Amino acid sequence: MKRLSHHNILILVLFFMVLMTFPSPKGYTEVVDRIVAVVNEDIILLSELDETFKPYGEKIKNSGYPPEKEQQMLYRVREDLINKMVEEKLTEQEVKANNISVSENEIDLMIERIKQINYLTDEDFKRELELSGLTLEGYRKELKEQGLRNKLVNLEVKSRIVITKKEKEIYYENHPELYGGKTKYHLRSIFLKLPSNMSKDPKSALKKRFDPIVKRLETGETFESLAREYSESSTASDGGDLGLFSFETLSDQIREYVKDLSAGEYTPVLVSDRGGQIIFLEEIVESDGKTFEEVSAEIEQKLFKEIMEKKFSEWMKGLRARSHIKIIR
Repeated sequence: MKRLSHHNILILVLFFMVLMTFPSPKGYTEVVDRIVAVVNEDIILLSELDETFKPYGEKIKNSGYPPEKEQQMLYRVREDLINKMVEEKLTEQEVKANNISVSENEIDLMIERIKQINYLTDEDFKRELELSGLTLEGYRKELKEQGLRNKLVNLEVKSRIVITKKEKEIYYENHPELYGGKTKYHLRSIFLKLPSNMSKDPKSALKKRFDPIVKRLETGETFESLAREYSESSTASDGGDLGLFSFETLSDQIREYVKDLSAGEYTPVLVSDRGGQIIFLEEIVESDGKTFEEVSAEIEQKLFKEIMEKKFSEWMKGLRARSHIKIIR
């Protein structure tokens, strides 16, 4: 690929700076756009950067940071985006130089593969896109860019990527949370709010409100029926049903008691600043894990992607070093 000299880059920048100015009605020259980066034969305009930066800037400004912190974050994100856009230009140039393309059929196959790996129906897939704030058109564009980049990196480093069975086995053993069996706890709750009166000791007063409930539980009345009668939670009509929880998602207070419960048992009254509750363990549900053979292909794809990312980063570093890049702040 033909590279511009530093002298030609300077001429190009000056040319566009002149081109992008015009006399305003007040009689002076106003800059309506400008170059923020020159990447070999291509340029990146301020308007392009502003469009990409806009959603990030709005999010930062709406986050309530102190002025100095906000300014630092805005500057850092802007710098990161300029560098990202430079790398995208470099990638586009290399893709064109090597006549690389990704067809619509290839994108269709990528989407089908993603659905299969994640056990998603077409409706599930569309719902996940919607929840992520993505359109199908935008997602297909991302996949195309990813496919072009992958093909480019394949061209550069594919022959050096070898994933052994041992590496896959190590990954499998080190990620039991992904492939091991899951233990979940089906919980119910009777919740009472803290008294709103001016009691000197509202938490003690709250515990006394639980006395008749505890006595009726001790006599054998069902937790579900008592939750319907007493609970002040939105789950009361469902017998206090909270649903299924994995152990690590429970609060420290609940976890401390639930770990020692058997199905059909309940905790003592647990009091917090919000109110008090008794937790009932309905059942412990054990789900089967996946064997290594079942997930071997999935793991290979994950490892391959990780290596590709690393190789791409190394390749990009070298490409930047041998390219003519000027960032104008």
